[in-house]
Amino acid sequence: MDTDAFVRTLDREGGLLASAAEAAGVDAEVPPCPGWQVRDLLRHTGMVHRWATAFVAEGHPAYHPDGGLPDLDGAELVTWFRAGHRSLVDTLSAAPPDMECWHFLPAPSPLAFWARRQAHETTVHRMDAEAARGGMAGEIAPDFAADGIDELLRGFHGRRTSRVRSEGPRVLRVRATDADDAVWTMRLSQEPPAAERDGIGSADCELAGPAGQLYRALWNRGPFPSVTGDVSVAGLWREKSAVTWS
Repeated sequence: MDTDAFVRTLDREGGLLASAAEAAGVDAEVPPCPGWQVRDLLRHTGMVHRWATAFVAEGHPAYHPDGGLPDLDGAELVTWFRAGHRSLVDTLSAAPPDMECWHFLPAPSPLAFWARRQAHETTVHRMDAEAARGGMAGEIAPDFAADGIDELLRGFHGRRTSRVRSEGPRVLRVRATDADDAVWTMRLSQEPPAAERDGIGSADCELAGPAGQLYRALWNRGPFPSVTGDVSVAGLWREKSAVTWS
């Protein structure tokens, strides 16, 4: 996927998130995020949108702290969220491809990083808003889901901060059944995980299924479609893989 495609996805997903949040109401519990209500989800995601916008718009060359959570609620909070989302989409759309700023995962360019990261950030939290609302959950396109799995396994969990570690060497394979070249092998040990986009060698555990379902499951927003082999490795993922704001 290219940057424009990620921005279009971000645009759509933010609108879906806001609509689901409005339908649920700000008092509704968010099942995938224990202790959160929809107001917390809107405050957090709106803050992240503004944080990301500042890097692209202002070109911060190093980490820059976020602006904190707003003291807003109800309809005013939803309006604030929509405004921040729109500003992020417009900023990414207008930014020159060669713009420079800080980013925290490998990417072809800073602009490509922020478009991709915010498209996935917003999609994951759109799923949270839909869970709070109840009813039918929206679909996730296989190519976008496969990209998100790649970002999660090789990006987030390639960092030293990943907690997905095991006492002895274990191999986890992730296989999307409806996307091209969508197989990952993650080698676990007491060191940070090492993941490659391949299906080479044997695995202790394999998680398989449609890319959209795997995307939800790996972000701990749904069950694994299929688990074969040692289920304790899948349990290790459930226990240790949460990505949190810090």
